[in-house]
Amino acid sequence: MRDLFISLMGKPDGIILFQLIEATQFTIYLSLIAFLGGGIIGGLVTLLRIMPNKTAKGIAVSYIWLFQSTPLLMLLFLTGLGAPALLGITIDPWAAAIFSLTIYSSAYLADVWRGAIESVPQGQWEGARAIGLGFYPTLRKVVLPQALNIALAPTVGFMVQIIKGTSLAYIIGFHDLMAIGKRWANAPVEGSEPFVIYPLMALIYFSLCYPLTLFSRWLEKRLGSPAH
Repeated sequence: MRDLFISLMGKPDGIILFQLIEATQFTIYLSLIAFLGGGIIGGLVTLLRIMPNKTAKGIAVSYIWLFQSTPLLMLLFLTGLGAPALLGITIDPWAAAIFSLTIYSSAYLADVWRGAIESVPQGQWEGARAIGLGFYPTLRKVVLPQALNIALAPTVGFMVQIIKGTSLAYIIGFHDLMAIGKRWANAPVEGSEPFVIYPLMALIYFSLCYPLTLFSRWLEKRLGSPAH
C-alpha cells in the first residue's frame, strides 16, 4: 500500500499521506475503546445516579462532577506522565490514553443518559408503580425503552468529542494521527510544511467526525422527542 501511494504521488507526498492515513487507524481504535469502556462505566454511574438511594446518588454525582470538571489534558498528564514519575513505574501510552479517555467519556455519557431517563414523563413511573412494578422492572420495561430514543442521538454525537479528544494523547507519546502529523510538520523536508500537513490532518479528522454529526442529526429528526 505504501508503494502504491508513492507511485501515485511520489516522494515525500505519498509517504506523508500514507503515514497519516495509517496513523488514523490508531485514532479510530482509541476512540472505539474509549467509547465502549466509557459506555459501560457510564451506564453503571447512571444507574447509581437515578437509584432511590442518597448514598448511591451522591457517589454518582461526585464522580460526574469530578471528571467533568477535570480537563482531559490534565487527565492525560496525570495518568501518562504524573503517575509514572510519582510511583516510579512505566505506564504504556496506550493504557494511559485508554484510561483517561474512558473516564472522561463515562462522566459525560452518564450525564447524557441520566438526562434522557429523567426526561421520560414522571407519570410513566407512577403508572408502573400503580400496577405493582418495582424500581428495576419499571426501569427496564417502561423507562429505558423510551429513554433510548432520547439518548441515541446525543450519544452518537458525543463520539465526535471523543475522536477530537484523542488528538491530545500525543502529549504522552501515543502515536496517532496528531503525533505523526506533528512529526512531519516539524521535519525539515520539502513538502511537509505545517501549512500542508495541518490542513491534511484537519481533512482526515473532518472525514471521521462529519458523518457522525450527520448521523446524529438524522437520528434526532427520525426519533424525535417523546410526548409528555
